[in-house]
Amino acid sequence: MGLITEKVESRFLGKMMNLSVYCPDGYEKTALPVLFFLHGRTGDERMLQQLGMDAAADALIKAGEIKPLRIVCPNLDNSRGINSAEHYRELRGKHGVVHKGRYEDYLLDELIPFVDSTFPTIRDRSARYIGGISSGGYTALSIGLRHSELFSKLGGHMPAVDLSYAEEDECYFEDEAMWLQYDPVSIARQHAFEKLQVFLDDGKDDEGQFYRACEKLFGILQRNGADVQVHLFAGRHNGEYVLSNLNTYLRFYNG
Repeated sequence: MGLITEKVESRFLGKMMNLSVYCPDGYEKTALPVLFFLHGRTGDERMLQQLGMDAAADALIKAGEIKPLRIVCPNLDNSRGINSAEHYRELRGKHGVVHKGRYEDYLLDELIPFVDSTFPTIRDRSARYIGGISSGGYTALSIGLRHSELFSKLGGHMPAVDLSYAEEDECYFEDEAMWLQYDPVSIARQHAFEKLQVFLDDGKDDEGQFYRACEKLFGILQRNGADVQVHLFAGRHNGEYVLSNLNTYLRFYNG
């Protein structure tokens, strides 16, 4: 079956939203775990194909290194995946167009039910995972830590998590109080985590130095009961870094 494209008509966002879904060949009728894998600020649902994540998963499944799973990459625009406005709109930010709207509601209340009703899935947190790269890693951690009843594994891969409210955040958040509401570090301090696995990583030459937030998150999550690991790999904040670690990520989610 391979990689397919679907569309969801979102009532929260008032528009059609694309997603790519990897379905391993031979498992069309088998209920499988699902990994929701989120793109960065300038990406979209085509990230799975661009990374060759479908081919990487095929090879690992064929070699018996991971179990079969479905991988869903939704288009979340340049939104940070948060509920930033009651109605969808676009505005000009510091780094291009920013998309406002109820993106978290879309992901949790429309996308997950759509996937579960369209594909054979294991409808339990033990078989539902969320991860992402760069700002998608931020989103995965922010949503996953606040909704650990829905996800059992979280991945922040070179996650764009800042340690303080910065000027470039102003286009996504109304103020610092709103930023703190969605900040993974702040969220991690407020909860105890049981039966939650978290994978954090960044490149040692990342221009954004997001490894600092990874280290801080690691300490907080470990103290609060999560099964968490942190890694500092070679590389910068780019696609080459993700490609070099893609198999490591898939082994972690290990459907």
